[in-house]
Amino acid sequence: MFPPVSTKDPAAVEASVQASYLAVFPDAELNFVPHVFSWVVDAFKGKYADYLPIDAAYHDLEHTLQGTLCFVQILHTRHLANASPPVSQRLFDLGLLAILLHDTGYLKRGDDPQGTGAKYTATHVHRSTEFAAAMMTEKGFPALDILAVRNMIQCTGVDAVLARIGFQSEAERMVGLALGTADLIGQMAAKDYVEKLPVLYSEFAEAAQYTKDKTSMVGMFSSAQDLIRKTPTFWEYTKNRLTRDFGGMYRFLNDPYPFGPNHYLEQIEANVERIRQLVSKP
Repeated sequence: MFPPVSTKDPAAVEASVQASYLAVFPDAELNFVPHVFSWVVDAFKGKYADYLPIDAAYHDLEHTLQGTLCFVQILHTRHLANASPPVSQRLFDLGLLAILLHDTGYLKRGDDPQGTGAKYTATHVHRSTEFAAAMMTEKGFPALDILAVRNMIQCTGVDAVLARIGFQSEAERMVGLALGTADLIGQMAAKDYVEKLPVLYSEFAEAAQYTKDKTSMVGMFSSAQDLIRKTPTFWEYTKNRLTRDFGGMYRFLNDPYPFGPNHYLEQIEANVERIRQLVSKP
């Protein structure tokens, strides 16, 4: 149902999202998806306010596009499955904004030349909610919409306690769970995920210089090799979290739904198997 899309190409991801959006909401405003994509692409390119282009090497624009593509596929299939509660066009719109903005906390302002945005790893979720609130206020969104997007972005925290997020409705919570699921699965299913793990470690290593909290993900790894070695264990933890905390939203990636293969999970398992083979070599 969902053809392969290059997440290195923002225009290709935008076209795929637009197709899904109009399939679910055929009477929707044609320019909504292009507008929100342009806002976020401009922000990552350093063309918004006084922000610099993204310089975090792992949490770059492609990382956001990976999550966005996965997120929209989840909501599209969930709509076709008539899952309850249904997600309204408004919540779909806000969810799209949330996934596109969920890592804007890695962006630095023009008066912040030191290091890269990776130094904000430990605080990037909060910073992303602040960025989203400022942009949405500027664009004229009402306060309750801004709160919804902030709630959804909080679902992407690796140790987020979802029960503590003040969702305004069950449907809003469903969108948040889809977003958190897509953020995890989208990146781990990338074909170059294994190759990019040392880049992810470099972000953690930089962040460790700026935080005193060594119990977070920032301080869990002693080297890139240590991160790679621990990734299969992290995936086992993540699988349990996806089912227990995120309500099994990944099942809406079964293609065709409900009993078809899940290409995202298959690719993650292939990546993890590659890692197991790498770390088992003497």
